[in-house]
Amino acid sequence: MKKGSALLVPRMSLRHFFRLVTHTQLLPVLESGEETLVGGQAVMEGVMMRAPHSYCVAVRRSNGEIATEEAPLPRVSEKYPIFKLPILRGIGTLGQAMSLGVKALRFSTNIAMEEENAAKGKPEASSEVPAWMMTLNLIFSIGFFIVMYKVLPAFATGQLASYFPVLQQGALFSLVDGVIRLIIFLAFLYGISRYKDIHRVFEYHGAEHKVVYNFESGRPVTVENAQSFTTLHPRCGTSFLLVVMLISMATYMIVDPLLGLNTVPAKIASRVVLIPVIAGLSYELIRFAARRRGSLLAAMTVPGLWLQKITTQPPSDDQTAIAIHALEGAMALEKKQGGQLVIA
Repeated sequence: MKKGSALLVPRMSLRHFFRLVTHTQLLPVLESGEETLVGGQAVMEGVMMRAPHSYCVAVRRSNGEIATEEAPLPRVSEKYPIFKLPILRGIGTLGQAMSLGVKALRFSTNIAMEEENAAKGKPEASSEVPAWMMTLNLIFSIGFFIVMYKVLPAFATGQLASYFPVLQQGALFSLVDGVIRLIIFLAFLYGISRYKDIHRVFEYHGAEHKVVYNFESGRPVTVENAQSFTTLHPRCGTSFLLVVMLISMATYMIVDPLLGLNTVPAKIASRVVLIPVIAGLSYELIRFAARRRGSLLAAMTVPGLWLQKITTQPPSDDQTAIAIHALEGAMALEKKQGGQLVIA
């Protein structure tokens, strides 16, 4: 962006960069991660809602106005038929969900930066998060994920095994490794929930769930109706991640002894390589459980609902209205593309 001959370089405050990194880490928690009728994700001061072939992000500005961004969104399985196959369909759907989540997060971050520049009397300053900064954020976030949930648990278990040799057994090593991973995940979620900005995101997360429930019920989608529903939804990234933790624990208990992985570096490498496979398996389990609510496998998703007591919070009417606005935008675009879905 230019003013006269001077090039204005986008500037991001440390607070906004921290929020961006933190939100990126929370994307799997906040995302529904499923090819469904409607779904969504909380962003900074707003909500992204998606229909089968479109999405809309709605963010409330400090003056009460609503900024939106919407676009068509073809299903990944329709563009690439290979992603209709079991396991692969989970990898494709989750990959698209994460990509869309980053795009929605970037839009909400731009609005936050624009608000900050205006408050500082610099409305002419660029509020666009540059591509290189998003790339840096993603690299950092992926690295953080691998270190926190792959390297650290395996390293800590290896250290324990030096004092308790019995832990060197493949299955037992993987069990302890999984427990440590789960403790780290729960501690991270609880700790981050104490941060004021993240608590507000969890309120928008609750608003998104309430509006999805409202839509699925067939009742008119209104703030009053949406507020009557719970914030706990089985098709949530929080539940999905907990299932991933359990599936990964069982998978490593089988794979490590089967492949003869006896060293910590080898175990860490296997955990990184198997990330897509475990994500695909977890997707299939969630899919199965959603269709067979009374099954034993469905019981594995119940702890995820408990965990949503942290990642979703009761929203205000204004926050619920934002989620409805996003849903209406996605549905309006869906209808323009020939879709038959309408809000009751």
